Amino acid sequence: MTRNVHHGGKLWVRIFPGEPVTVRPTETRMGSRKGSLEYWVAVVKPDIILYEMSGVAENIARKAISITV
Repeated sequence: MTRNVHHGGKLWVRIFPGEPVTVRPTETRMGSRKGSLEYWVAVVKPDIILYEMSGVAENIARKAISITV
């Protein structure tokens, strides 16, 4: 997307990975606390804005977003 926006516009990513995912090792007994942190995920619900652009024409912004999807 940034290649299509060039130097004239700004681009913001509106989602942030804020939920930790932990994974317990295989063959461990029950009740020995949580597993170690494996990775972070972003919970994306319907009607959430993922990207935001400014400073570009609407047709250029639509083209840039359609290429990434």
